[in-house]
Amino acid sequence: MRQLTCSFLGKTCATIRLLLHDTLIENQRLSLVRFYIKGSISSSLSLSIWRQKKEMSKEGLIAAKELKRLQSNPVRLDCFFRSHISRLLKSDLVSVLAEFQRQDQVFLSMKLYDVVRKEIWYRPDLFFYRDILMMLARNRKVDESRQVWEDLKREEVLFDQHTFGDLVRAYLDSGLPSEAMNIYDEMRQSPDPPLSLPFRVILKGLLPYPELREKVKDDFLELFPDMIVYDPPEDLFGDQESRRESESE
Repeated sequence: MRQLTCSFLGKTCATIRLLLHDTLIENQRLSLVRFYIKGSISSSLSLSIWRQKKEMSKEGLIAAKELKRLQSNPVRLDCFFRSHISRLLKSDLVSVLAEFQRQDQVFLSMKLYDVVRKEIWYRPDLFFYRDILMMLARNRKVDESRQVWEDLKREEVLFDQHTFGDLVRAYLDSGLPSEAMNIYDEMRQSPDPPLSLPFRVILKGLLPYPELREKVKDDFLELFPDMIVYDPPEDLFGDQESRRESESE
């Protein structure tokens, strides 16, 4: 009897161990599946809406056309914003803003910029701010640039070094060295590790501004002592300076 009992208990324990082993394997598989699904979702969500391909629906096209038609009439424009723009789908709102930025429609872009930041789905985004600042730089809009910069700092948006370099260069190319150097100062204070390429982009844009270029060059050589900066002939600086003075006149 004792032998039968021991045999029964032994088989029962073995069965339980097998079940536990199978359960453990299944749990591991489920965990892997959950991890894969979660990772896939996170990956898809991590792609900024401002980097995705923008396609405008019929409603978006109509809204864009009407906004351009009404922009000279502030009263009717505000009414249209309240009655139509507030009801646009997120994808259309993003697409219309991107199109206006491409067309350098500064006034309408800034109106939509304010609308987007009030939407329930809005999240501070590097690419959102980069695109609006690049448009403002192209159109030499200083006051609007400062407003946007205050907004992004309030929302604690951090640019990477390449974005800083592109923005500084954009303002330099538009003849706004003061604004460019303000952004450069922000770049130097950034927690993001410095990279040599953005400095070279900035140094090239500073050719018309020799004194500012020397300052950035000193910073570059301090950060990257093993690298070399190519200095163009001195007469090139003179030509750039003369061209800049003639343009300002």
